[in-house]
Amino acid sequence: MSVRRVVPIAMRLSWLVLIALAIGEFVTDLPGPGWATTLLPALVVLALMVATMSLQARAAAPRGEPGPPVEVAPPVTGRWKALNSPADKVPSHGTHAYGQTYAIDIVAEPETAEGEAPGRPGAGPATRPQAEPATRPQAEPAPRPEAGPVTRPAFRLFWPVVRRNRAFPAFGAPLLAVADATVVVASDGQRDHLSRNSLPALAYLMLAEAPVRSIVGAHRIIGNHVILDLGGGTYAVYAHLRRGSLRVRAGDRVRAGQGIGRVGNSGNTTEPHLHFHLMDGPDPDAARGVPFTWRGVGVPANGETFTVVEPEERGGQPTEERAEKQAGRPTEQQAGRPVEGRAAGS
Repeated sequence: MSVRRVVPIAMRLSWLVLIALAIGEFVTDLPGPGWATTLLPALVVLALMVATMSLQARAAAPRGEPGPPVEVAPPVTGRWKALNSPADKVPSHGTHAYGQTYAIDIVAEPETAEGEAPGRPGAGPATRPQAEPATRPQAEPAPRPEAGPVTRPAFRLFWPVVRRNRAFPAFGAPLLAVADATVVVASDGQRDHLSRNSLPALAYLMLAEAPVRSIVGAHRIIGNHVILDLGGGTYAVYAHLRRGSLRVRAGDRVRAGQGIGRVGNSGNTTEPHLHFHLMDGPDPDAARGVPFTWRGVGVPANGETFTVVEPEERGGQPTEERAEKQAGRPTEQQAGRPVEGRAAGS
């Protein structure tokens, strides 16, 4: 086992020891001086945390000049806005860790955000002219979007402190495979928490929740997720998916445009959105980021909106709901079945 893997494990074990010692101080009179039972373990944990972050950054940092971006299809349809885009800075999220050097976050913007003038969403430019992507073949029709809000709630200073996920148009939006690929990781057991889009909730996320998730490991940072092997040493990561929404499992083959899950609010998030990036290995703890570009869209900049038409509008195969109607079968909603597995945790 490499040093890069041993150090994080040692850090987590040290945290457990420190917590046990802290509890012991209140429950019983531990032998020895206080500095040996509290201060010294705390310093060990701090040193291991610094070493872990340093090793992760060094391991994930790009080597030499980046290669040309890998072109893949967009993972969504509809109108979206980009946040934390590699078009504006690299690393886009302020770190190379978890292979997210060229990562991007996108939020659904079906109309305009709350309190903004029509035609000028956010602080970014107007909607980019829509390009006509190539038709994507589908092994399985993509799921239909769920009925939801048509505007995205704005960030508030104090109230409401949190919002339910159904208040955000991105929550439950279908996610599509960006290329023909093999599923290597499929995990959707974590809960969808309430939003963190107010000042008190954001402070809680940054000062309490995020550090704990970082200590536990990458899977708690990215939440429910899918990793696809696109071939040629390139892997696509979809993070923060909705609990119980996955339509694939590890080992499955998927086609470009196939529905694989839905947007959620699991992991280290402020609101329902999709975090997407490419990397050069299947393990986020060991991989380096790979540049990407979305066919017909490019790489939208921070605050920029873009629109991707649905497959049937491009002359592709019909979506699942339309295909069922054409075959004379009841849709999932008509049959009384939920659109996806478990309900969100919030």
